[in-house]
Order: sequence, then C-alpha cells, then structure tokens
Amino acid sequence: MRQVSIALMGFGNVGQAFASLLLKKQEMLKKEFELEFIVTGIFTRNHGAAINSGGVNLARALEFISQGTSLSNLSEDNRVFSPESFIHGSSAEIFVECTPLNPYDGEPALSYNKIALNRGKHVVTANKGPVVYGHKELSKLAVDRRKGFYFESAVMDGAPIFSLFRETLPLIDLKGFSGILNSCTNYLLDLMTAGATFEEAVAQAQNIGITETDPSADIDGWDAAIKVAALVSVLMGISITPHQVDRKGIREITPEMIMSAKENGEKWKLVCTAKRQGSRLIGASVQPQTVKADSLLYIVNGTSSFVQFESDVLPGLGILEKDPGPLTTAYGMLADIMSILKKYYVYR
Repeated sequence: MRQVSIALMGFGNVGQAFASLLLKKQEMLKKEFELEFIVTGIFTRNHGAAINSGGVNLARALEFISQGTSLSNLSEDNRVFSPESFIHGSSAEIFVECTPLNPYDGEPALSYNKIALNRGKHVVTANKGPVVYGHKELSKLAVDRRKGFYFESAVMDGAPIFSLFRETLPLIDLKGFSGILNSCTNYLLDLMTAGATFEEAVAQAQNIGITETDPSADIDGWDAAIKVAALVSVLMGISITPHQVDRKGIREITPEMIMSAKENGEKWKLVCTAKRQGSRLIGASVQPQTVKADSLLYIVNGTSSFVQFESDVLPGLGILEKDPGPLTTAYGMLADIMSILKKYYVYR
C-alpha cells in the first residue's frame, strides 16, 4: 500500500467537494490501486489552517466548516500560518490549489504554485489564473524539478480537455475551437429567453450560487475570456492573456433582442472562438451572437458548457458538459493526481 500525501489550499465549495470525493473513493483507491490518500494540510482564507503529518480528519474538517469552526483545532501545529509558511511547512508531496481566481494577473495563486514547485511538490490547480499567466514558466519549472504541473479543472470544471490532448491526440494540428465556456451567462440568457428580465435572471443566478454577488466577471465576459486564453496558451502554444481576447459580454442584450431572435427561431449565446494559422493566432474572441436551431450551440442549455475543436484530422471533435458542479471540478483534480501518480510513480 502506497501512501500519498496532499496539501490542500482552498476549502470553499470545490475544496470541500474534493475532500468529500476523497472520502467516497478511499476504499476503491485502496482496493484497485493500493493507494492511501492522506491530506496532511488544509489552508483556508477565513477558517484557519490545519497541518497534521498523520492526516487531517476530513470528515471533521467538513463538519467544522459547516459550523464555522476554525480548522486550527485539527492541527498538530499551533502556529498561525500564512499561505507561504503553510506551503513550506507542509510535508505533502502533492500540492492542490483551488483558491479564488484573479483574472487580471493570476496572483497570488500563481506565486503559490511557484513556491510549491520550488519546494519539490507536484502541483494540481483548478485555478485558471496560473495557467494563463504562468503556463510556460510553471511547466518549465515542473520539468526542471521533475514534477508534475496539472490543471484539468481550470476550464469546463474538470471535463477532460487538457488530458485528452495530452494523452490521446498525438501529432494533431489544432486549427481552432468554438463553444460556450461560461455556464452563468448561458443560464442567464436561457432565463431571459423564457421571459425574465436581465435583473431577475441575475438575481436567480445569485440565489442558486452560480454567480458572485458582483457578477461582472461573468456578465462582461472576463471569465469566458480567461478560459479562451487558457485553451489558446496550452493547446495552441500561443501565450495570450484575457486582455488580448476580443471581448464583449451580455450586458447590452435587451428583451427586444431576445424576443426578435426567438421569433426567428434563434437564441442568443455568448460564443467563444479562437483560430490559428500555423504558429500565428488570427483571432480569439468572446462575443454574444444569435445561433440557429441547426447549430450545436443551440441545444446547450442551462449551466451546461460545450466546446468543439477543429483540427487537420478530427474536424468536429466536441466535448459537452451538462450542468456541472463543484464535484465535477473536484473530480478533475483527483484525475490529475492519478495522472501524476501514473507518470511519476508505479501503481497497480
């Protein structure tokens, strides 16, 4: 039985879903892979931190969070940890980061990932920021340290995009992609098509937790733009930031525009696209547009996402993700850990 130690930075909805998933899969990991996962550290922004070399009790950690109790009560170390001292103090071999996104420069998550790699830890992140603003640097650092840097959950909540290209599509020439990458705006546009005002749709999205109190990052297309930048940077090898994406959100779409599209048998969607020619990017955009009933995007409803890739050998390869949640993102993180173990270690 091989023991795998994990340090978890971030214990919001995704971090808690990851802990729950580890508890759910622990017997399967032992029986089928002879692996035992222990979380030797958890760091939170508002509920303290816990470090325990024998493994933090995940069930109690989840209970403490639900009660608003500090996780420091589960720690064998009474120090007050900063993010940096937590990374340095953790004995874990794999650092898992799911802190909030900063779409403008990727910090401080970018620095957390650098510190962890420099400390000789494998890194798994669900954060788009480090991928967009530090992919080349972090990937080189990982190679230099002979460690893994994986980020499946950074786009489309853990649906297998990056691993699909990395593991199963050798020599493919990716020419472009298009799709719906922001589930919040897709949900808002669906509600507006059903008759809700823009303000009513935003309020409903906030009530069910798919957008923040300030929904600007979704509504104005920033979240979609950073996902476009991540796909372009990783899959096309062309480093861009969301500031370089031709971006327009859905704020200016009126009920009259919605009704006109509906009368024509069309729907409004926030469509993400990118195209390249050789090594040159010839376009990357996030734009609201109407789609006809024969478009694949027409049937992507609610909080679902979809991306279709155009290549030299597979002209219409698409990935559809239906109504994802924190558990989907958590699974992408767990899948990344398994990929690291498969590549760098031996398991049955």
